[in-house]
Amino acid sequence: MQFKIIIFIVLFLISCDDSSEYDVIVIGGGAGGTSAAIQSARNGAKTLLIEETDWLGGMLTSAGVSAVDGNYKLPSGFWGEFKDSLVSHYGSLEALKTGWVSNTLFEPRVGNQILKSIAVKEKNLKILFSTEVNSVSKLDFQKIDKFEAEYYNFNIKSSKGNFLSKVLIDATELGDVLPMIDEDYDLGMDSKEMYGEDIAPEKNNDIIQDLTFVMILKNYNRSVKIEKPKNYDPSEFYCSTASINCPESDKALWTPKQMMNYGELPNGKIMINWPIYGNDYYSNLIEMNYDERNEVFKNAKEKSLRFLYYIQDELGYDNYSLSDEEFDTEDNFPPIPYYREARRIKGKVTFSLDYIKKPFDQIHPLYRTGILVGDYPVDHHHDAHPDRYNLPQLAFYPIPSYSLPVGSIVSKKNPNFLVAEKSISVSNLVNGTTRLQPVVLQIGQIAGLIASESVKNNINTHQIDVRNIQKKFLDTGGYIQPYLDVEKNHPFFKAYQRIGSTGILKGTGINVGWSNQTWFYPEDKINFLDLLKGLDPYYDLDKYELKDLKISSVYKWISSILGEDINEIEKNWKSLGLKNFNKNKNYKSRRICYNCGLFFKTI
Repeated sequence: MQFKIIIFIVLFLISCDDSSEYDVIVIGGGAGGTSAAIQSARNGAKTLLIEETDWLGGMLTSAGVSAVDGNYKLPSGFWGEFKDSLVSHYGSLEALKTGWVSNTLFEPRVGNQILKSIAVKEKNLKILFSTEVNSVSKLDFQKIDKFEAEYYNFNIKSSKGNFLSKVLIDATELGDVLPMIDEDYDLGMDSKEMYGEDIAPEKNNDIIQDLTFVMILKNYNRSVKIEKPKNYDPSEFYCSTASINCPESDKALWTPKQMMNYGELPNGKIMINWPIYGNDYYSNLIEMNYDERNEVFKNAKEKSLRFLYYIQDELGYDNYSLSDEEFDTEDNFPPIPYYREARRIKGKVTFSLDYIKKPFDQIHPLYRTGILVGDYPVDHHHDAHPDRYNLPQLAFYPIPSYSLPVGSIVSKKNPNFLVAEKSISVSNLVNGTTRLQPVVLQIGQIAGLIASESVKNNINTHQIDVRNIQKKFLDTGGYIQPYLDVEKNHPFFKAYQRIGSTGILKGTGINVGWSNQTWFYPEDKINFLDLLKGLDPYYDLDKYELKDLKISSVYKWISSILGEDINEIEKNWKSLGLKNFNKNKNYKSRRICYNCGLFFKTI
């Protein structure tokens, strides 16, 4: 099939000399958009990133959520690179453990600086800051799809320019490009019947998670109490911490000091993103227009200011107020709120809760197409909703860690259109875990990898080779299976990751408190019949007979399947430090099957 270039004609207010052609355009410079653009550029694609603020990082930075949830022991891909950069800046891993909500906390301004310093090194990447997308329309011209988009730049005199692109990535916080191109998507809670999720509501609805205008506080070492906000009533926050005014609560009650220490950042700053009757705010603003959203932002900020006044006046922290050195905004609030939920695209596949809970028991083996990992519980914020007591209770619903399938990122309807933020094709419930920063950084990286690989190979995104994307991601230090006991520096890391993705051998997922885990157990005994069962979907085992697990038998078996010289296979085996193995010994460890990873390229 001949590749058809999809063209995006972009009209916006910038300088006249910016008209040019790009391989990939990424709209939105949040966590996913930034990693998508960087990965696309690194993989050789000429890439344009368009961001409405003058920051990079979205919820990581410009929303102020600089306490990272999840994947601490799974430093996969660009998330691992960003984490290493934080360690380099602050001096050690221990220096990031300043608050108890996370093991990775940092100042938002530092995160923004790190992302910009990484991005600026990419010669194939151009970034337009302070530029807002007004519209994207799909046209038909000479049987070539076109997308016409209109932009507005806040800083530069008006002018028009055209951008041509082969792949478009929506990395906006709310999936705002989806309706512009008439993309199919879901919004709100799914019914229990939709995906067979037993903890979903009986009927679907349009309720989304609360948003938050996060506050970064600074100790001024003097009283800096703000003026009492209008409509202030201290009872609104009585149960935000342990208090004589809150005799009983349906939530855990922490002391005021514990609440302040929750999001303590380096250099003594405090992140206030407090979910327990704190500054979460409910509004389904997704389908609202610009002015309506700004009204929501105003109300959400007012709630945060009421909570700040409560912290100062009732809890006695009047020496803390909004930091005047974190954000370049007039009110010292972050440039954007923290969005937990967005439109969800109708992708090639939809990742629902049962695929996480029992990945090997489903009709469709989506785990074989896994391209990134997450380990956070299903966590939904609905306490600010007026009808919260009648909504599903979804705070920290336990699951094992998981691998997200590639089809969740690729549009089913529009080839060469991808998503790279919270708008991936997942159920509403699963959004409660895939929305976290480390997962979104990986989502963006995979979107950038798919986009650039499709351009490089002159194919559309529906024609991508999943195994190629998995291999490329492994080569960047990514995980495609969430094995805790096989770290990136393990000599067989890539082999075991590949084995898990074929299902020849499978990991075991468990939940321990707040910790969601998957283990490979490479030193455990292997069941020969289980091994043959794992291989059965791929090979004619009558033709390629494996009688036992002697090294010599495995050599011969691999040679017959792959058509490779048996001496070369033995040489490769020895190069991995296995030269002392007795070829006539019948090995029982799952480690014997590391060479099954070779079959990865044939499956």
